[in-house]
Amino acid sequence: MEDEFYRIKRLPPYVIAEVNGMRAAARAAGKDIIDLGMGNPDLPPPSHVIDKLCEVAQKPDAHGYSASKGIPGIRKAQANYYGRRFGVDLDPESEVVMTMGSKEGLASLATAITAPGDVVLAPNPSYPIHTFGFIIAGATIRSVPTTPDENYWRSLERAMAFTVPRPSILIVNYPSNPTAETVDLAFYERLVAWAKENKVWVLSDLAYSELYYDGNPTVSILQVPGAKDVAVEFTSMSKTFSMAGWRVGFAVGNKGLIAALTRVKSYLDYGAFTPIQAAACAALNGPQDIVEMNRNLYQKRRDVLVESFGRAGWEIPSPKASMFAWAPLPPALQHMGSLEFSKQLLTHAEVAVAPGVGYGEEGEGFVRIAMVENEQRLRQAARNVRRYLASMGVNTTAA
Repeated sequence: MEDEFYRIKRLPPYVIAEVNGMRAAARAAGKDIIDLGMGNPDLPPPSHVIDKLCEVAQKPDAHGYSASKGIPGIRKAQANYYGRRFGVDLDPESEVVMTMGSKEGLASLATAITAPGDVVLAPNPSYPIHTFGFIIAGATIRSVPTTPDENYWRSLERAMAFTVPRPSILIVNYPSNPTAETVDLAFYERLVAWAKENKVWVLSDLAYSELYYDGNPTVSILQVPGAKDVAVEFTSMSKTFSMAGWRVGFAVGNKGLIAALTRVKSYLDYGAFTPIQAAACAALNGPQDIVEMNRNLYQKRRDVLVESFGRAGWEIPSPKASMFAWAPLPPALQHMGSLEFSKQLLTHAEVAVAPGVGYGEEGEGFVRIAMVENEQRLRQAARNVRRYLASMGVNTTAA
């Protein structure tokens, strides 16, 4: 039986899968579910990227095994992106490795650098791979807050003072999935100094690097002088270029960590399909107008979501970045908890959201709303939500 296996026993039920199952059943029954649950981009990749994929796929020699660490051109393109965007100088040979999305990269690095019993500091709530990639590798997780305030730093100090063995790895993820919180360069400067003082590796997940709003660009931890001594950073093309299913990501930074990740990956896979790598080069090196276009589109969706749901009686804080809103349950329905509320919303409003508890116990009382439907569908979702809230006796205004 599967529950007899050591690593499977360490994994709890995937809470979000319960809502996903209900959503699939409702759709199979013919219901028009507005799916704001999964962060699955609904926009196409740029046409020149698809053209490059097709062009290279026509070549007879493009279908063999590829380089696990990524072809030289893709690593150089990623290094150039960091230079343009962040002013960070990277050696494509020793400081860049291609991954199959940032999720696989984090899991493979966990396999490379974690020994059973190691303590890893991870945010709570957080995207599941930030904890379970290390749990699968045999580590123990100690939670720290996601909100980057003074309580965050106190939690880090307590963790170092009272945890045995002392934590050796810290995960950070800003803009955060699921909370959409952001940090400035001063936060990373303080973090790099802390990591050096405490001899802790920092793994930064910057998957939402380009989905920032209101003219406030996200920052990279590698912009801090000396950050490469202690840090690696993961990025992804999934959201930036609407290439989620292509599974193209990168790890960049500390040479020792990149070498460890590269070596483990060389045993586990043969790298992404060569035409995909060539097309990803075309995305990184080609016109960047698609990036700003996507950013503006998501910002408009954000504004529609916050405004229309607010008028429906559900106040949602406006996210500063990412493709998600982190929404507290309406006060009158807090008693339900996030899982039951998500089920009720799916059943009675035909709107799918992700229960916050699926991202850690500190996510209880919230749901994550993905801005992956167009503005018209978001307004329809707000109307459906308003009807549901009114049926539950929640005071709503005309939507």
